[in-house]
Amino acid sequence: MDLDLTEEQVAFRDAVRAFAADVVAPAAAEFDRTETFPVEIVRRLGELGVFGLPFPEEVGGLGSDLSTLCLCLEELGRADSSVAITVEAAVGLGANPIYKFGTAEQQREWLGPMCRGEILGAFGLTEAGGGSDAHAIRTRARLEDGEWRIDGSKAFITNSGTELSKVCTVAARDEEAGDLTMILVPLDAPGVTVGPPYRKMGWHASDTHELSFDGVRVPEANLLGTRGRGYPQFLEILDDGRVAIAALSTGLARGCLEESVRYATEREAFGRQIGAFEGLQFKIADMKVKVENARSAYLRAGWLRDNGRPFKTEAAIAKLYASEIAVDC
Repeated sequence: MDLDLTEEQVAFRDAVRAFAADVVAPAAAEFDRTETFPVEIVRRLGELGVFGLPFPEEVGGLGSDLSTLCLCLEELGRADSSVAITVEAAVGLGANPIYKFGTAEQQREWLGPMCRGEILGAFGLTEAGGGSDAHAIRTRARLEDGEWRIDGSKAFITNSGTELSKVCTVAARDEEAGDLTMILVPLDAPGVTVGPPYRKMGWHASDTHELSFDGVRVPEANLLGTRGRGYPQFLEILDDGRVAIAALSTGLARGCLEESVRYATEREAFGRQIGAFEGLQFKIADMKVKVENARSAYLRAGWLRDNGRPFKTEAAIAKLYASEIAVDC
């Protein structure tokens, strides 16, 4: 396994690192305080090409890979987790299902603009009583006269209520098919209601809403992938997302580490910088070890995925470990 970064990966990581330091970080506190979605920052990230990184050029992407996206997510997570999760969800949950399972026409309509950051897609999986327990999903889809009729609601849906939000992949119970089916639903379709923003404990600048579907009708051609195969399809989507969330979490932990080191050189107690005390040095060393291990975990999972190797277990390990050490740090 080769974890050396390519010149392209280093160049893109460094470009996003500079953007995060110069543009994202200075604005993060104010966006968080006002709970404002940073739409102009998102547009500028689109101009950088971040949203198209893991997708081929023929569908509008940059032809890179998941590992490069993860390196960029670490840099964004270091500066502002709200911006990082906006990108991660837009790529992993908004665009990736259309890339993996969409028709050529669906990709032309939605994926190209997503890769350029012109629009955002959402992924409607979670419900009040279902999500992790996907078989408890209550939203229903029924095929009637060449149209899908969708009724139900989704909870905690990221990127679902911004001025850039245009479409949601909805996982719905399809009784005729006997399982879940995934359907593309434009967010301006009659019968779609975007609820008010949630009052959250964190990620205040990330856009999160409830979505309700009341007799929503979309064309039969809006089926995404294979009818009745929604469950294995979204499990495949979530594997990629676990690696990306691990990278975001690593960035958050690294930010805590770097801020701790900075503060330890400024704060004085008993006539010395507090960083001179061994007890603080132990804590910072432990943080450093955790950050390095988390980065290794997500890079390994990403390398396996990018090289066509099984990576489901490694993705889960990376997400679990990185998210836990982010809290620890």
